[in-house]
Amino acid sequence: MPPFVLIGLIAVLLWSLISHRFERWGIAGPAMLLVLGAAATVWNLDAFGVSLDSPVTEKVVEVVLSVLLFADATEVRGGIFGGEGRVTTRLVLIALPLSLLLTAILCGWLVPESFAVIGVIACVIMPTDFAPATRLLRSRLLPERVRAILNVESGYNDGLVSPIFGMALPIAVIIEPLVREYLRTGKDTFTLDDQDVGHNGEKFLDAFLNAVPATLVAIVIGVALGGLVGLAMRAARDRGVADAGGARFVMVLLPLIAYGIATIPALEANGFVAAFVAGLIYRVARTGGMAERVIPHEELLLVEEVGTLTANFVWFMLGGATLLVFTVSFDLRIVLLALLALTLLRLGPVYLSLMGSSVSRGDRVRIGLLGPRGTATIVFGLLAYNALPDDAGDLVLTAMVTTVVGSILLHGVLAPLVLRRLAPKGDDAAKARVPSPGH
Repeated sequence: MPPFVLIGLIAVLLWSLISHRFERWGIAGPAMLLVLGAAATVWNLDAFGVSLDSPVTEKVVEVVLSVLLFADATEVRGGIFGGEGRVTTRLVLIALPLSLLLTAILCGWLVPESFAVIGVIACVIMPTDFAPATRLLRSRLLPERVRAILNVESGYNDGLVSPIFGMALPIAVIIEPLVREYLRTGKDTFTLDDQDVGHNGEKFLDAFLNAVPATLVAIVIGVALGGLVGLAMRAARDRGVADAGGARFVMVLLPLIAYGIATIPALEANGFVAAFVAGLIYRVARTGGMAERVIPHEELLLVEEVGTLTANFVWFMLGGATLLVFTVSFDLRIVLLALLALTLLRLGPVYLSLMGSSVSRGDRVRIGLLGPRGTATIVFGLLAYNALPDDAGDLVLTAMVTTVVGSILLHGVLAPLVLRRLAPKGDDAAKARVPSPGH
């Protein structure tokens, strides 16, 4: 076992022993694991960089993302869009694409050398995830409807971004050498061999040409698996053939099977999309006929815990990546891009998409500003870093690290303090739900 992996497992184990007390003090797990990851890798950053850019790391984070996407899709309460169909549709089909487009444009303008990877960077830094700020979703200082909308949206947008990311990455791998050569020479005519394109150039070219078919095949796989297994589980539970324990095992194995089938050489489909769609359809099939259309928590428990465990290791990896980024390069343009991505580039599209809806102006602003970045951003960033040539990979890694660290500060530290300040006087119970960091 690689030393870094062993150290990471030990760090997650130690955090699991003390996490309850620290979380009561307002110290979130992602922030602490980031610190532990940085402390564990400071002794040999070069070795960590090599291990981060390896096929093993790539496969590990792919499997982790598949489990997390499946878990997100199954945890949404209610129907397909969690009882907020019109609002969620506006957010994921209008606000999300618009925010991705604006982020890509701004990235290309701020950092011209990033032109080849602007689509990848947008897909990396825009998906929301409440891992760094879970207390916000439980805070009574936020209207219940706002919390519900944010929860549903965060469960969907990383899954919807994954096929876009799957198309943008091979495009970036192919054109990055062209852009790099053009910026170096100023010439618009030159030739490239496979070495120029980078490692596995043919593989990524094939992926690019087959991106849409790969996504469609993944959807078919997810629908078939999720539907069949969901119906089978519902029938088995209704007839007493399966118990909650069996259902828990099914929910952990299903995303792995969906990812595994999608990525076999004969199909080469998008494993992330297959896992996400399988989770979505499984939930619909499993909860058919139920009044609340919610998978019983006793069945969700194991996949939630496995997702949390794997996400903890990803946050530990982020600690090392953060140290690697801030000791090698620090680009203020990327800092500005991350700040805008966390604020205006999300707030604007969200506010515009919800105009004319039943969501009030104040709630539109709250939804737009409360969009933390977390595990999906980290995993997408690590996959891009692993696949892209050195300079482009470093740029994406810097954008990912800066955005997530900024989100921890903005949404995990500043937002709870602001909510406490804005709470009506005498609302002590609500304030207790959003403790200030360190208290």
